[in-house]
This record gives sequence, structure tokens and C-alpha cells, in this order.
Amino acid sequence: MSNLPKIAWIGLGIMGSPMAENLIKAGYQVSGYTLEQDKLDRLAAAGGTAAASLAEAVKDADVVITMVPASPQVEAIAYGPDGILDNAKTGALLIDMSSITPQTSIDLAKAAGDKGIRVLDAPVSGGEAGAIEAVLSIMVGGQQADFDAARPILEALGKTIVLCGPHGSGQTVKAANQLIVAINIQACAEAVVFLEKSGVDLAAALDVLGGGLAGSTVLARKTDNFKNRDFKPGFRIDLHHKDMGIVTDAARTVGAALPVGTVVANLVASLRAQGDGSLDHSALLRGVERLSGHTTES
Repeated sequence: MSNLPKIAWIGLGIMGSPMAENLIKAGYQVSGYTLEQDKLDRLAAAGGTAAASLAEAVKDADVVITMVPASPQVEAIAYGPDGILDNAKTGALLIDMSSITPQTSIDLAKAAGDKGIRVLDAPVSGGEAGAIEAVLSIMVGGQQADFDAARPILEALGKTIVLCGPHGSGQTVKAANQLIVAINIQACAEAVVFLEKSGVDLAAALDVLGGGLAGSTVLARKTDNFKNRDFKPGFRIDLHHKDMGIVTDAARTVGAALPVGTVVANLVASLRAQGDGSLDHSALLRGVERLSGHTTES
């Protein structure tokens, strides 16, 4: 245990808390910081150390891992006198697992490099369940040597771990992932409403669909959400709205057309505008129900 790197974990939300706990289970010393006291209490109960400040959490860490909602939050915790770059030790490795713009990751890597801190962007896919079960897909941007050094840590968090290219590449792949997931959820939601309005047994239909070409990880993970109208957030509409903004902006920059993705991005935005932003992204079903006059909302 003493030979393992000391880890500071910043951001203990729906994803961050179980991920930090998986590192503790793997034998790592984890010092954590977040704004919510109950999340710090949870970390301490799991065997981690609750830090009183971000600076305290990172000062002795060999590896700093961040998992916060978006680019502004990454910039807020990275920069400034109280931030990571001014308080982490020279030679530390910063692994940002947030989902942010590729350019934010590129800029962070450059600023950190000027202070002797190495950086990987390593966003994840798999939602709350994947975080709890340590089976996340982790897409990484950065240098090969840093990726190799981080791999044992990442293997305690995920199952599919791939270096996708230089800084920002992990975020670009994550943007593509979020595009695919949103379109897939929307298609599943439309199928659910179509099946129910047609009088078909939904459970039986989803079971057989899941075994054929229409089957997907999205359908497998979200079937119970659809059947039970259970939209407790595993990944909130608010965050998927942010991610769809990232992918549409990045696609515009490189000249890639997103004809279906743009429509789904608008549907996500519409759902958020109707007050459903705090629900799981499987709540796209609610938007289809409203458009179809199919009211099963609680």
C-alpha cells in the first residue's frame, strides 16, 4: 500500500463518489475535497480523508483526479492561488475525468506543463452504474508515458481504457460518445411510446429487441427506467445538454454535419426548458410522451 501513489480526488458527485471509493477499495490513499459536507462524510466513512480545502487535498498528492460538471468548474479548481496548479507538487499527474471542451483540456495541459505538472484528459462513459461497478469506458488524451503511469489507477475505475491521442482527444471522443448516447436514448424513447400506444406488452417487446440488432448498452441500462418511469438521475439532462453543446460546437469548428444530432440536441434543450433538467437523460421519454399526447407522467 505504501508504494501506491497518493491520490487527491476533487469532485464527489454522482460519479465521483463511487469512483473515489473504488480507489480506496483498491488500496489507494485518497484525500478528497468537494463543496458538500455530506459527500466528504461519505468519503471518510469509506476510508478516505476529507480535506478542509482543495489546496490541502492536493498538496501531498502524487495524482490529482478531478470530476466536476463542466469547463467553468474545471477552470475554477485548476487556476488561481487556491487552485490545483498553484498547490500541487511539481511532477504530480493531474487526471481530469470531467466532460469538458477539448480546447479547455488543451489549455489546461499547457498551463500545467509550465508548472511541471503532467495532465491527462480522461472523461468516462457508463453512468452511475458503471461508476459503481468500476466498468466505465475511459477515453484518454495525453502523452503515452503519462497514460502508462495512470493505467493501474484507471483500471480500478473502468474496463475499457484507451489512449485516443494527444491532449483534448479524450474529450473529442467523449463528445462523440454523448452524441451517440443521446440519439440512442431518443430512438429508444420513441420506440417505447410507439409500442405502448400500439397495445404491445412493453416488457416483452424490450426483451426481444434487446436480443437483436436493436440491442445496445443504452437499451440494456435504461430498460427499467423506461418501464418504470424511474428518472432518478444517473446522468442528468442538464449535463447532457451541456455535452450536446460541446459536440455541436466542435462539429461546427471542424465542418462535420450533425443532421440528426442537432435535432436531438434541441429535444434535450426543450426537455430542460420544461423543467426536467435534473432528471436522468432517459427522461427524454417524457418529451416523446408529450408530443404524442401519451400521458403517464407522475
